[in-house]
Amino acid sequence: MSHFSAPSGDISCDIFCAVVDNLGDAGFCWRLARQLAAEHGWAVRLWINNLTPLTLLRPGIEALRERQVIDGVDIRQWPAQFPNVRPAQVVIEAFACELPQIYVAAMAAQTLKPVWLNLEYLSAEDWVVGCHGLASPHPTLPLVKHFFFPGFVAGTGGLLREKEFAVPLAPTFCDPLTVSLFCYDNPALPRLLDLWAQEPATLTCLVAEGLPRRQAEAWLGTGFAVGTEFRRGALTLRALPFVPQPAYDSILAGCNLNFVRGEDSFVRAQWAERPFVWQIYPQDGNAHRPKLDAFLAHYSAGLDLSTSAAVAAFWQAWNGGGDLAHAWPAFRTAIPRLATQAPSWVDRIRQPGDLAANLVAFSESRP
Repeated sequence: MSHFSAPSGDISCDIFCAVVDNLGDAGFCWRLARQLAAEHGWAVRLWINNLTPLTLLRPGIEALRERQVIDGVDIRQWPAQFPNVRPAQVVIEAFACELPQIYVAAMAAQTLKPVWLNLEYLSAEDWVVGCHGLASPHPTLPLVKHFFFPGFVAGTGGLLREKEFAVPLAPTFCDPLTVSLFCYDNPALPRLLDLWAQEPATLTCLVAEGLPRRQAEAWLGTGFAVGTEFRRGALTLRALPFVPQPAYDSILAGCNLNFVRGEDSFVRAQWAERPFVWQIYPQDGNAHRPKLDAFLAHYSAGLDLSTSAAVAAFWQAWNGGGDLAHAWPAFRTAIPRLATQAPSWVDRIRQPGDLAANLVAFSESRP
């Protein structure tokens, strides 16, 4: 028997988001909330402990309002003293955030228990398939939580992709190289800027606001305000303003190489069908290394050996594990081949289906 006697359009959903990475966690949850509301008709409340990132990602959202409805999503401040509210039929704790105890108790008090999902971080590691959908009974309450893993292969929850997302035109690589740069604080960046300045051909780098712009400013040794442009040798740097999510998607589609980070921009760069370089979120004890290696193994499966080697060497160097000066020339040569391969890669990662649709189907099928 399903948890839901009503059609999906009448299903209520609470998404809990504790902002850790400032942009990535909030950006992912906002995309998911909008998609569940717009494409599946769910009544979505997004509980978030810091609305500031959302004000940047979606102009019109106000950081200090306790409640506001934007794009069909009921956005709520997640206060330290959580209110006594009726739980939704589907409860999503994003990225293992801990739900308020008063809310968990209210879930347990429901005659028909909510579907409770722990929406995990994205990983290409093999063990994800075996853990996706697993049940975890609460130790003391009559509640069961299920693990829901985004992923790149069958047997996972897939990746977020809106129905309205416009697939770019088939990529045609051409010089000069135009690069978008969005990264964490990266010790490798000054060396890469040196290499680009010494390139035989011109290169334009669109530098994202925040950490990338501040690092570029330190490399320049002078002010690098938003909207300004500097040229050093073959390299032109342009400081971009912070842009909402749809505008960022357009930037990715308009460049022929994108440097991205974390999870949200990482996935969007793949949908853009352009070559990209990923800076994975660094973890203590190099716990992120297996995740990087696992994705490289999947991504490289459709590449020839020289291109695969060039990608692995440069990505590892960008993530602090190699010689950037040695890795860049080979990777630069491989970029046109990566552009040709990008559409087939997108076809592969679309096979598991869209994450929001998979999450709806999983929730509605719970006994």
